[in-house]
Amino acid sequence: MKNLKKFNAVQIKTINSAVAMAEELVSNFYKMSASQWLGRKYDVKTLTDLDRNEIIHGPFAQIIRYKGQRDNTTLGTSTYDFYKICLQDHSILLAMEQSPQVQLFPFILYIVTHELIHIIRFSKFFQQFEASAEEKITEERWVHKNTHEILSNVRISDIKDVFNFYDEWRAPLDEHRD
Repeated sequence: MKNLKKFNAVQIKTINSAVAMAEELVSNFYKMSASQWLGRKYDVKTLTDLDRNEIIHGPFAQIIRYKGQRDNTTLGTSTYDFYKICLQDHSILLAMEQSPQVQLFPFILYIVTHELIHIIRFSKFFQQFEASAEEKITEERWVHKNTHEILSNVRISDIKDVFNFYDEWRAPLDEHRD
């Protein structure tokens, strides 16, 4: 795990900007006020801040759901879901090496927007966090469609290269059934 490629300081600044923009775009899309948005319990972390069990190979990010509880409470009713978006630096950097037209800012913007949509859908019970493999594939296609819809209305250089990168995920479901 120590040999995995990590984002450098300049890339982290780019990621922070992309995360802030993704939060704004997603909250606007779902018409959420600042208080509703801040009420969401989530965080975005990169490889440096991930535990061993939060590191995966292949996907660019994963969401892990934890149970949180407010301080000084013992009742089960005071628990809440806390979601951690675990960016997988090594997978993102490898994909960018293999697809040099894909730039960091629009790529991270797409990834984080996508993951934030999942969190909203989980928290609003549009989708269960625990789902079958088939339900997860359907959910992924739905979220990719919404991610594209949100980002296609924003002028961001090089976003079309990211859309092309994810093009297969927006194809109708019937095209992908065996």
